[in-house]
Amino acid sequence: MDVLTENFSLYGEGFWGTVKLTVYSSLLALGVGVVMAGFRVAPVRALRVVGTTWVTVLRNTPLTLLFFAMLLGLPRFGVALPFELFAVLALGCYTSSFICEAVRSGINTVPVGQGEAARSLGMTFGQTLGTVVLPQAFRSVIAPIGSTLIALAKNSAIAGSFSVVELLSTYKTLSENGYSVVWSFVWIALGYLILTLAISALFHVLERRWGVPR
Repeated sequence: MDVLTENFSLYGEGFWGTVKLTVYSSLLALGVGVVMAGFRVAPVRALRVVGTTWVTVLRNTPLTLLFFAMLLGLPRFGVALPFELFAVLALGCYTSSFICEAVRSGINTVPVGQGEAARSLGMTFGQTLGTVVLPQAFRSVIAPIGSTLIALAKNSAIAGSFSVVELLSTYKTLSENGYSVVWSFVWIALGYLILTLAISALFHVLERRWGVPR
């Protein structure tokens, strides 16, 4: 218990860093993922190629390698950003490929006649997707998206190896100060558990309210 009480501010800073990483990366992943899902079902072949390439490359790239590419590769091309922002980009882009596939699977559950009816009324593809298809698709993919964002929260631990302040990075300071390795990790694990349970509870509420009855 002394590890926590004597380093509460350190744990708090790390936990808040993980929360920020998770929230910002989730927003980026959701935004990009939905756009790429739209690309994947678009009637324009070039957009489908972009969406397929995005998903194929990112889903098959180790997240650690993507962190190296973002944090160490981009500055070589003159892109200078804070490490925290690079970490958000890496986590958000990586997770967006999984969000994309989850949303696309939801789109496929919407009856084809819904889209055809919308187009017969003169709606464009974008209007049909945004006002008719996606609202119905989201109802069936709330749980998969929740699971993906829980995985994102846990994946954020990688950022600590790249000078980003987050929960797991507190271990370095605690180790240097001679605190117990076991108890240091116990409190770190508890922090991740609190965060993932919060995300799980949020999506459970969303699923109960808007999810498709099974």
